[in-house]
Amino acid sequence: MSKQSNIKNKIKEQYGKIALADGSLSCCSASSGCCGTTEALISPIESSKTVGYDQNELKSIPQSSILGLGCGNPSTFAHIKEGDVVVDLGSGAGIDVFIAANIAKDKGKVIGVDITDAMLEKARKNAEINGYQNVEFRKGDIEQRIPVDDNSVDVVISNCVVNLTENKLNTFKEIHRILKSGGKGKMVISDLVTSREIAANSISTDSWCSCIDGALTKEHYIDIIKKAGFTNIEILDEKLYMELDEAKDKEDQEKIQITSISIKAVKR
Repeated sequence: MSKQSNIKNKIKEQYGKIALADGSLSCCSASSGCCGTTEALISPIESSKTVGYDQNELKSIPQSSILGLGCGNPSTFAHIKEGDVVVDLGSGAGIDVFIAANIAKDKGKVIGVDITDAMLEKARKNAEINGYQNVEFRKGDIEQRIPVDDNSVDVVISNCVVNLTENKLNTFKEIHRILKSGGKGKMVISDLVTSREIAANSISTDSWCSCIDGALTKEHYIDIIKKAGFTNIEILDEKLYMELDEAKDKEDQEKIQITSISIKAVKR
């Protein structure tokens, strides 16, 4: 089995456990193995507030869709309009999908894409129980092919997911493909970047799920977005997310800073 397959299987395994835990594991939980932190478990709602979600916004969506897995709130900056077609990559239990659906309303449509079966099942159940008619959840590997038609989407959002992919250039090319052309399509993504990239010999399959080993520097991240064909690239929000207590590369003990950014780009 290839290293890439091992990483994807580990991601599906880890996030499948979080989906089945009904909120008892969150991204800021040491026991979840996510985000590389050893902090005590805090509730998914509190974790979500910390990264930028509004309390009233969270109250307006299914509570079981809030798992505390994000590093920002892309919908805050996306300026979604009523009637928009929106795609959320790595949609999890549906937190950002339901927020977007409340804005796009019945005239719009929001499609969540995820690779983990347990997350998709949870999200679909949330939509059914809460009567959402303008949402759909599809299974897909976003760095291979996003299961959405060319030139059909107004806004693509994603929250702390692209850093988990290995082929980030292809991921952004896929986002570019599905967005509407003529300057009408845009993406707004919240993600983690690092002060320096992890040395290849320090990367492990297990720790890739930490949202850190696969993260790029901000400069490298922006450069890949440009190569995918995007223009008008803009950093909308940037804040220190965490600092690794120990350097992963034993030859360089300089601490690595992990920064949460929200970034916007427009299809050329």
